[in-house]
Amino acid sequence: MKSDIQIAQETKLEKITQIAQSIGISEEDLIPYGKYMAKVPIDLIRDENIQRNKLILVTAITPTKAGIGKTTVSIGLALGLNKIGKKAIVALREPSLGPCFGMKGGAAGGGYAQILPMENINLHFTGDFHAITTAHNMISALLDNYIYQNRHSGVALKEVLWKRVLDINDRSLRSIVTGLGGNANGVPAERGFDITPASEIMAILCLASDLNDLRRRIDNILLGYRFDGTPLLVKELGIGGAITVLLKDALNPNLVQTTEHTPAFVHGGPFANIAHGCNTVLATRMALSYGKYVITEAGFGADLGAEKFFNIKCRKSGLEPCLTILVATAQGLKMHGGVALEDISKPNLEGLKRGFDNLDKHIENMQSFGQTVLVAFNRYATDTDEEIALLTEHCHQKGLKCIVNNAFTQGGEGAIELANAVVDTIRESPSAPLHLTYTDNDPIQQKIEKVAKQLYGAGTVIFSQKAQKMLRHIEEMNISHYPVCIAKTQYSFSADAKAYGTVKDFEFEIKDLVINNGAEFIVAIAGNIMRMPGLPKIPQANSIDIIDNKIVGLS
Repeated sequence: MKSDIQIAQETKLEKITQIAQSIGISEEDLIPYGKYMAKVPIDLIRDENIQRNKLILVTAITPTKAGIGKTTVSIGLALGLNKIGKKAIVALREPSLGPCFGMKGGAAGGGYAQILPMENINLHFTGDFHAITTAHNMISALLDNYIYQNRHSGVALKEVLWKRVLDINDRSLRSIVTGLGGNANGVPAERGFDITPASEIMAILCLASDLNDLRRRIDNILLGYRFDGTPLLVKELGIGGAITVLLKDALNPNLVQTTEHTPAFVHGGPFANIAHGCNTVLATRMALSYGKYVITEAGFGADLGAEKFFNIKCRKSGLEPCLTILVATAQGLKMHGGVALEDISKPNLEGLKRGFDNLDKHIENMQSFGQTVLVAFNRYATDTDEEIALLTEHCHQKGLKCIVNNAFTQGGEGAIELANAVVDTIRESPSAPLHLTYTDNDPIQQKIEKVAKQLYGAGTVIFSQKAQKMLRHIEEMNISHYPVCIAKTQYSFSADAKAYGTVKDFEFEIKDLVINNGAEFIVAIAGNIMRMPGLPKIPQANSIDIIDNKIVGLS
């Protein structure tokens, strides 16, 4: 079969004006970025349409390092729904350059279920990530200048919390010293970098409801603490307007197309293991304004992305999906069934069966939110009919549909069965009203414990001295009503990346708490999670090139 990038480059694209017109958006309303990409102004959101159209969440079992294929399933479902005459739009996150050039290559779907133009989306796209990086680092520069200019006036900070960001995997920047070389170069200080998807500005962009809300959230960003313990916020520097100016264009959702010219909104890109892992509220609402069915996804496994989708994104936006699709693969199930990573592509019915525990825990978790669950088996070439039959029967015994997705090799034709099952399920047994894991009034410690115990399976949750200190800061700032965003490994229900399958009654340690006062949630850091990834021994960048004026190596 052809590579992803070959398929993408051989697909004849329609002009973005045609894609927009197909869903009722006029050419005059678009902000074009070339022929095949455009931004859509947020004032085109139609609130009156949002409640009557159908939102579908795509999530997954705990992933392998090879991935599970949520994006491919999401795009494929949109293709399949359009094949059966349903007006469907997909709403996804933007890829980060860090992983594209690091571990995994492109992140725009796969095979014949991709969003296009693939190279642009995977690289600089419409500049949203650059705008977020610039806005974040502008705050850093202005904060350092504030400290420098006031160094002799008694104004000083006991602790600076705000790091810089860069959309590149670079372990050397995790911990650095700035301001060396004499007085003219600033005040020497220990600082560091996170990756751009971990930026609070990214989280703010993804949760903001409009330009005024964006400005309000930026003003409320917590930068550090003074020696008397009082917090320093962005609004006290008087720079919130300048930062909002840098983000005003990035706030508008991006419109592109799929391999079969289905409209796709691609906007925002927080990681689910270190942030909340969902595309922007604005893009989801824009898609619901113009599509009868809207498919969106949440990053990594359902314990991360889907949990945060419900407990953060839906809580803050009022959105509620009418169906959750749980993506599973034979390889992923076998890995969670104890099969060695190098053997998961080989037939192994017993290993597959043992992996059902992981699937079942994710199903149970999604049902705890009141969700109707449909299992999508994302088929790989090495999968056998016996493996598919075994999983299908297991799901049937649990009262669930399990539908094979062949969109990777067949495009929309390969997702027609899935599309029909989705339409039938939504009509016959849509999800109940959303039931969240915790209430706004629960203390932060209790919110974390509820997620860890009820959804992960932890027996006890312990808080380090550093985390306990931050709990006191949270109480002093009167922000205990914020939801929690747990940062942990994506490869396990626990904080141990090698604890596959399901893990029960384990000890779950919260090492630190980060106050995202602008995004209005608390990040709880568990295990050895890194907010600035490193590069592997042979990064994907070694395979990326431009030959005969064509980009290669992104897939």
